[in-house]
Amino acid sequence: MADALTEISRLGQLRARMIAAGVSRLVFKRLAPNDNSKNQIYLGGDYSALQILPYSDVTADISRKDSKRDRFKAKTTFQWLDDDGAIHDAPTTKLILYPKYPEVRLSGFLRGARAKPRPELLSSTSRDEGRVLFLGITPDDRIVAHVIGAGNPIHREIEGFQADEIGGVLIDLPLHAVPTDTRAELLAKLTEIYHAGWLQSVKLDRDGRPHPYSALNGGGYTLEAQLGVIPNGTNEPDFLGWEIKQHKSPRLDRPLMGGALTLMTPEPTGGHYREHGAESFVRLFGYADMQGRADRLNFGGVHRVGQSQALTGLTLLLDGFDAETGKIIDINGGIILRSDDGQDAAVWYFKTLIEQWTRKHAKAAYVPSHSRKTPLPEYRYGHVIGLGERSSISSFLKAMAKTAIYYDPGIKLEQASTTKPKIKKRSQFRISPKNLPSLYESFDQVDLLLGD
Repeated sequence: MADALTEISRLGQLRARMIAAGVSRLVFKRLAPNDNSKNQIYLGGDYSALQILPYSDVTADISRKDSKRDRFKAKTTFQWLDDDGAIHDAPTTKLILYPKYPEVRLSGFLRGARAKPRPELLSSTSRDEGRVLFLGITPDDRIVAHVIGAGNPIHREIEGFQADEIGGVLIDLPLHAVPTDTRAELLAKLTEIYHAGWLQSVKLDRDGRPHPYSALNGGGYTLEAQLGVIPNGTNEPDFLGWEIKQHKSPRLDRPLMGGALTLMTPEPTGGHYREHGAESFVRLFGYADMQGRADRLNFGGVHRVGQSQALTGLTLLLDGFDAETGKIIDINGGIILRSDDGQDAAVWYFKTLIEQWTRKHAKAAYVPSHSRKTPLPEYRYGHVIGLGERSSISSFLKAMAKTAIYYDPGIKLEQASTTKPKIKKRSQFRISPKNLPSLYESFDQVDLLLGD
């Protein structure tokens, strides 16, 4: 039989134990009667919890009895915290995503745990009012949990904290007496960068050291360098939980002007591209270089939903998404590039897009920039910044359905006729800056010279 965890009875001690366990953010939920191991724990009627809680390896699970129960399952590393600071693994814990409602639930948090809360707190028959579940998030993507009952003194210390629109049913609880305001920190740093004026183009190496960068795409790298962000290909946000996006704009006081902006660059997870590789994909669906560069095949051009692309002959489709309701209706669906004869050239399945989009775009900052060459590239950045908060995969897919987001790849195969051809892969989804507000529940334009 598993040991029963002892409740922590003081908020200060709970914070200290969470910090000692490596927690960098702490949230809690006041549990409803239905929140138990049988019914799972409800984490919200949207995907906002996915912007807070770490998860991985999303898979599709189809119900044999009721299509409304079709769902995605996501792994998460979940641990229970005891009052003495010990942590105990709950190895079968999962996040369950029901796309047709939509909602997120926590499941499997008791099974297999060597130590877990008392049965009256979370077991299949637990329905008491006044239970509270605390969830601590660590930088290495663990969830450290603790639950208290109705009579616990901590209730008096947290009664003033209420849910807001950002976290849904999850309520932020500062780990320290003075909470960190990441928005204010970001704006302060961007204000410094604005006042710095023209900056030489640089890119940080893996050790965080800056090196001159002469390619024409240095605007993002230079901004990241000023923020201390080392370039990486992960799904994590760049700076204090914010994804940082710079883009060229004719005016530094208009973040919603300028050329196309790349939102993400996910590789296909299905279709010919995945099954046979990028080289075979370009040979089959690509075309000879339009500028006459010898022995080179390209795959490019703007692909919008429902429109056949002249260069590639492929049509971009949203399979399994209802644009009117904004809901995924087929969990095995995705974004598809399809040929006229019905061949799926490339597929991006919803189960992978959910993680790639939601984790990285919970909060994003859009920074306009100018560039010049003297003789190496230099950049300066705007003083009016676009700040988007609370996006979801539904917002992304709805924007695609309206053709506001489009697929604009830059894939090339050089030395194509040789025994050692060189492939460059870049599958990018892009948007015009004017359409950015449609991706977020909240989008503000903040003038750094006036304050937030």
